[in-house]
Amino acid sequence: MNSSAEAAVPSGAAIRPNLDRPSGLVTRYVFLAVMAAGLLFTGYSVFADIAESGAVVTTLLPFVLLGVALLIALGFEFVNGFHDTANAVATVIYTHSLPPHVAVVWSGVFNFIGVLVSSGAVAFGIISLLPVELILQVGSSAGFAMVFALLIAAILWNLGTWWLGLPASSSHTLIGSIIGVGVANALMHGRDGTSGVDWAQATKVGYSLLLSPLVGFGCAALLLLALRALVKNRALYEEPRSDAPPPWWIRGILILTCTGVSFAHGSNDGQKGMGLIMLILVGTVPLSYALNRAMPASQVTQFAAVAHVTQDALVKAAPVAPPAEPRKVLSDYIRTHEVTPEVVPALAALTGTIGAQVKDYPSLARVPAESVPNVRNDMYLASEAIRFLEKSDKVNFDADAKANLKAFKGQLDTATKFIPLWVKVAVAVALGLGTMIGWKRIVVTVGEKIGKSHLTYAQGASAELVAMTTIGAADLFGLPVSTTHVLSSGVAGTMAANKSGLQMATIRNLLMAWVLTLPAAILLSGSLYWLFAHLF
Repeated sequence: MNSSAEAAVPSGAAIRPNLDRPSGLVTRYVFLAVMAAGLLFTGYSVFADIAESGAVVTTLLPFVLLGVALLIALGFEFVNGFHDTANAVATVIYTHSLPPHVAVVWSGVFNFIGVLVSSGAVAFGIISLLPVELILQVGSSAGFAMVFALLIAAILWNLGTWWLGLPASSSHTLIGSIIGVGVANALMHGRDGTSGVDWAQATKVGYSLLLSPLVGFGCAALLLLALRALVKNRALYEEPRSDAPPPWWIRGILILTCTGVSFAHGSNDGQKGMGLIMLILVGTVPLSYALNRAMPASQVTQFAAVAHVTQDALVKAAPVAPPAEPRKVLSDYIRTHEVTPEVVPALAALTGTIGAQVKDYPSLARVPAESVPNVRNDMYLASEAIRFLEKSDKVNFDADAKANLKAFKGQLDTATKFIPLWVKVAVAVALGLGTMIGWKRIVVTVGEKIGKSHLTYAQGASAELVAMTTIGAADLFGLPVSTTHVLSSGVAGTMAANKSGLQMATIRNLLMAWVLTLPAAILLSGSLYWLFAHLF
């Protein structure tokens, strides 16, 4: 801190970190080099995969659409980086544990690592919220309208709330955008708007987004009170009076928790972009990405055998003739969740078809180009139908049938729910670089405008530790949560527990952003979907 800045600080007042120091020329060159390398690696990987699959290029239109869609999807993750991850660095910056630019780069690196090691569970959990007919026709104009509408709506809302310095949730925004597309699609096809969304999955996601801020507030407050009872070092509970770092052990906790939140944010939030990118790839170049071409031949043989025994178990459970159009029966079931007498026979018929399709080829990489989209759609329908039947109390399977269905669904998901390494790298680069841009607005809100006093060491450690644990647990269970909501509510909880007082104007704005994000994203994405569906 320079002398003029110190002179401006009243005696005994907490010292504000220097957030206005510009980044150096070397940092800017490194930033641009990493961005260029990420884009080049992405382009090379796409063309290498297409060449390996033997796809015949007859028109450039799919590749133009692919390039535009990928840039928009990576743009969403870039905005997500500076919008959400700024929360992770606010505590280490305002407790002087790390200089601002060091903290931001540190967080960006661990966001990058978090994305690379993520499981993919959250990615496909998000996709399951989308209307089944649009997923099955993702390569159509309606499919592209869906992807463009929900991504652009999410980006616009995130940029708007960032400009106002409001820590709104990117997860909340994306979920709202998906629901908006589903409702608009149902209304455009003359159905009730509520039929366009998997409300059971949406409710599950909604609960995780709703409860996570309450968990952040309550647990951070309780953790701070526990620290006050167990650790009697007064300096931990007072505002920093200089820009010197805190004691080594509390500094270590703060840096560790910042690292953990950044890593957990990457492993959870980064997956949302991955799932959408996979939809884009399946729609534009299905031969390369609709089926997992890396599945070994031995597993394909096992796949066909599991399909056969599963079909036998389903026929035994419902020994009636299959319907004439099993795909339509299952599509309607996935959309409405209404179990009719035709559902199980339809699943048995489709399972037999899938087994026969796979058995005809030594590996999924050898499935002919004209058959790939149909094979994938059949696998998706069967997997989703099994997912809902496993939860239904209207169908009773014996233990063997349940085991066979579980094993078959695992094989289906291995064949269709995969994420290539280059997709993870591209999302990781976008999220990591986004972390290093535009972070100041949100950091100032979290560090200065939630409580009436400067953040103490113990408050920062409590909020970060609870955020890291909550986001990590959500990632383990495949649930999307909001880094923004968990951490900002954790800071508010520590302010309340410390009796520091809350700035009600900021809390009111945060609550308004929390309440308005979902309906605003629904309205925005639904309107854009209607517009794009008429333009494309």
